[in-house]
Amino acid sequence: MTESESRPVFGIARRERIMDELRVAGAVRVADLAREFGVSELTIRRDIGELADRGLVTRVHGGATLRSRLDTTVAPRASAAGPRYRVGMVVPSLNYYWPQIVIGARASATELGVQLVLRGASYEAADQRRQISSMVDSGGFHGLIVAPENQGPDGHALLSWLEQLPVPVVLVERQAPASLGLTRLEWVSSDHVYGGYLAAAHLAALGHRSVGILTSERSPTSWQLRRGWAKAVDELGLHETLDLNAALDHMEGPERTVLVESMLDRLRETDTTAMLIHSDPQALLVQQNALDRGWSLPEDLSLIAYDDEVAENGAPPITALRPPKQHVGRRAVEVMLARLAEGPSRPVERVQVIPVLHPRESTAAV
Repeated sequence: MTESESRPVFGIARRERIMDELRVAGAVRVADLAREFGVSELTIRRDIGELADRGLVTRVHGGATLRSRLDTTVAPRASAAGPRYRVGMVVPSLNYYWPQIVIGARASATELGVQLVLRGASYEAADQRRQISSMVDSGGFHGLIVAPENQGPDGHALLSWLEQLPVPVVLVERQAPASLGLTRLEWVSSDHVYGGYLAAAHLAALGHRSVGILTSERSPTSWQLRRGWAKAVDELGLHETLDLNAALDHMEGPERTVLVESMLDRLRETDTTAMLIHSDPQALLVQQNALDRGWSLPEDLSLIAYDDEVAENGAPPITALRPPKQHVGRRAVEVMLARLAEGPSRPVERVQVIPVLHPRESTAAV
């Protein structure tokens, strides 16, 4: 344990970390927190008591949970008159990736007295516009947090339309191209370009020189990853032996198997020692096929995934870059609330959050 890791966490910073733990796990234990923070259990009980007195948590035997609606001991921070603002949220999926964004947004909305109304759409611009229009036409929303299509003519038209809406709009995990000249839209997104750079830099630091990349053809994240990856490959003197952009998750079994097998053949022929794969399911698929071929991992091939939804379930667990999804959702609500509270005079805010690297057994030095 380093000196900085051994120092106890003090005051408000400690209570902030307790709230972070609760947002992730839903419940915490006094004994675990005391050991983690290097303080007494009495100190943690006092912290929980203060948070409970503010209506943020519910005390339970040995710990705490996020505030329960059944907890009537303390009035929640939102006033009895109801939430200050009603904000609509439209995301393109309620499955992979997006639930963590929504969890973060809901947690922040609850703390800040914002009513968050969620709608799921698809990745089609027309469907997204239909869902957003329904909220705007109802007249009951103060602002919108949306994740629209932002590529191609349809995406650009949708962004320009959002710019002109009568309520403020915050994009989440999306940005508007500078070429559109939009000056009102705000956003909070993961810096996927830098994430691609971090992946290549991690492999380079382990001594890998011949590397490959596989991305999801239909994902709006892929082109950003590729930009950062290409920059790092060039600056770090790496040799890219494989560059594949494919929709593996949309292929039928036989077609997918043929593609993965041919890719593994290419890796072997070019003495490629490491790969970045977006996203986790594709990384697990490549890993499983390599193991079925008798490859030894990570000795024959180091793998790094991007998303970190299920990467740790690989055999071996896969090193991954994790976009801070819950934090992105929380910040989107915070940016929206600041806009609603301060009005049009507030400067436009556009936030980027850096992904976190989680090294595991799937990457090793050459």
